[in-house]
Amino acid sequence: MANGFDRRSFLKGAALTAAAIGTQLVQAAPARAEGGAEDGKGAAPKDKAVKRPGSDFMVDVIKATGIEYIASNPGSSFRSLHESIVNYGGNKKPEFLTCMHEESSVAMCHGYAKAAGKPMGMLAHGTVGLQHATMAVYNAWCDRVPVMMFAGNFLDADKRRPGVEWYHCVQDPAAIHRDFTKWDDQPVSLQHFAESVLRAYKIATLPPMGPVLITADGDLAEEPIHNEKNLKIPKLTMSIPSQGDSGAVAEAAKLLLAAEHPVILADRASRSAEGMTRLIELAEALNVPVVDLGGRMNFPTTHYLNRTDDKRALVQEADVVLMLEVADPWGQFNSISDPHHEYRRLAKPDVKIIHISVSESLTKSNYQDMQRFMPVDLAIFGDAQATLPALTERVKSGMSSNQRVAIGDRVKKLQTDYRRMKERARAAAAVGWDVTPISTARLSTHLWNVVKNEEKWCMAVSGMQWNKNLWPAKEYYNFIGGSGGSGVGYGAPAAVGAALANRDKGIFTMTIQTDGDLMYGPGVLWTAAHHKIPILIVMHNNRAYHQEVMHLQKMAGLHNRAMDRAAIGTTIENPNIDYAKLASSLGLVSEGPITDPAKVEPAIQRAYAAVKRGEPALVDVVTQGR
Repeated sequence: MANGFDRRSFLKGAALTAAAIGTQLVQAAPARAEGGAEDGKGAAPKDKAVKRPGSDFMVDVIKATGIEYIASNPGSSFRSLHESIVNYGGNKKPEFLTCMHEESSVAMCHGYAKAAGKPMGMLAHGTVGLQHATMAVYNAWCDRVPVMMFAGNFLDADKRRPGVEWYHCVQDPAAIHRDFTKWDDQPVSLQHFAESVLRAYKIATLPPMGPVLITADGDLAEEPIHNEKNLKIPKLTMSIPSQGDSGAVAEAAKLLLAAEHPVILADRASRSAEGMTRLIELAEALNVPVVDLGGRMNFPTTHYLNRTDDKRALVQEADVVLMLEVADPWGQFNSISDPHHEYRRLAKPDVKIIHISVSESLTKSNYQDMQRFMPVDLAIFGDAQATLPALTERVKSGMSSNQRVAIGDRVKKLQTDYRRMKERARAAAAVGWDVTPISTARLSTHLWNVVKNEEKWCMAVSGMQWNKNLWPAKEYYNFIGGSGGSGVGYGAPAAVGAALANRDKGIFTMTIQTDGDLMYGPGVLWTAAHHKIPILIVMHNNRAYHQEVMHLQKMAGLHNRAMDRAAIGTTIENPNIDYAKLASSLGLVSEGPITDPAKVEPAIQRAYAAVKRGEPALVDVVTQGR
C-alpha cells in the first residue's frame, strides 16, 4: 500500500464492477418513461432512490427544441443528464453519440448544422471538456454556425467530492468560450434551465448564427424535482431574420442597374436551398457574374454566371460590387504581399461597393475574426438571404428599357467567358496526370467518376478547388463550405456530422480528408463506425503539413538560406502513417495506401459499394502536395 492506495483491492473492485456491468447489460429491463430502478443489482435503497431527477425535466426541455442528436465524450459532471437521455428519454431525439474528444463533438455539430439546416447538441465535462472543445467552438463562431453546447458542472462547493471533482468544476464555466460564443447562461433552477435553453436555441439560430453554451448543474440534475406542477417549458417561436432597409435596398438596385461591369461576391449568403434560388434570380435579372467565395454553397457551378475562378480579373474591372455576407471584405479589394508586407490595391479606386450583412452585430474585441475594417459606399444591415427578394424586385421594377437591352446583350460574352474558364480548369487538371505521387486533380476526377450517377451527393469537406472547378454542382447540399476559423482538426468530424444529417435525408456523403487534420482526432472514425454513419473518406495523403513546408521554404528564401531542410518539423514521415490500417482498426472498410494512379478509381469504387451498404469506408491515396 502507498498513499492509502491498495492496488490489489482496486483491481478486485474493478473486476467486480465490470462483472456487475456485464450482468446488467444482460438482465436490464426495457427503459420506462419515468422513474429509476428500485430493484436489482446497483439499485439505490428504496428510501434513497430518486424517482424523478431534475435531469429528466432537462431532457424534456432539450426535446422541446427538436434537437435530434447530442455528441459527447462521457463525463461524470453530467452523468445524471446522460442517464436520463438514454433511459428516461429512450435515447431518441436526442440520441447520444459517443465521441472520443470534445473537439470532435463540436466539429460534428458544426458539419451537421450546415448540412441539416438546424443545430445539434454537445455535452462537455466541466473544465477539461470545455478546454478540449475550444478550437472547434472558435471554428463554428468564425463560420457563423449554430451549436447547442451543454456543460456539466457542480457549482456548490459544499457538495463537491474531494479530488478530481474540484479540478473539473469552475465558478464560471462559459468564461473560456465567452469571446467566441453568442450567449451563455448558468441556470440555478429547473425553470431557469428551461427558459435559458429555449432562449439559447433562438439566439443560436438567428442570423448571424453562432454557438451558445448552457451549464447543466450536476446537483440540479441529480436531485429530485420539487413542485413539478410549477415547472413550465416555454413555447419555442423562431425569430424572422431581418431584412435590409427598403430605402437602402432601392439605392442598391439603382447602382447595380447603372453599372457596366457589376460583380456579386457571395460568401455566407445562402442559409438554405431557397437562398441559392434567390441569388440565381437576382443574378439572372442583372446578367451579372457571381463569385462564390465558398463560405456556403451559394451558386451552381454549372451556371454560366458562376465565374468563381475569374474573381481577381472581375474585381479589377468592376465598377459596382455587391457583397453578400462576405467574411473578409477588405481582402477582396486589397492585398498585402508575403513575406515583404507590400500593399497592393486590386480594384479600381472609384469602384462602388455595396455590402449586405449582419456580421457587424457579432463583433467582439479580443479575437480578430472580423478582419480588417473595410469602408463601403452602401452598408445594408440585414440578412442577405432575407433581403434578396426585395432587391430583386427593385431591380426588375426599376429597370428601364435601355437597361434591359444592355443587360440582355451581356449574355453571349458571359457564356463565352464561362466556357473559357472551364476549359482552363480542365487543361490545368490534365497537368501531371500520370505522375506519382498522384495529382490532386486526378484524385478529384476519379472520385467524381465513381459518384457521378448519385442523384443526391455532398462533398462535405475538401480543401481542393478541383471539386468546384470540375464537378457539376447544382444543389445547395452539394458543398457545405469551409471551417470558418481554419483550425486544423475540423475536417474529419465535420464531415461525419454532415454525413449524419445527410443519412437522414438520403444524400450520399463523401470527403477528401487531409492527413494532418485527421490525426488531430482520428477517434471520430470509430464514432462513424459505431453509429453506422455512411461516409466515403478519400485521403489526400501528402505526408506533410504541406502549407507549413511552403512557409518554411519561404522563410529560408527570405533569409537567403537553403530550402532543403524545410521538411524538418513539417512532414509526417519516418514512419509513414498507414491510414487504411488505422481506419480498419476503428471499424471502417479501408484500402491503401495507394501509390499507383491506375489503382485509385477501382479502390474508390470498392469503397463506394461499402458506403452504399451503409458502412463508412476510407481509401488512403498518396498524393502530391497540392
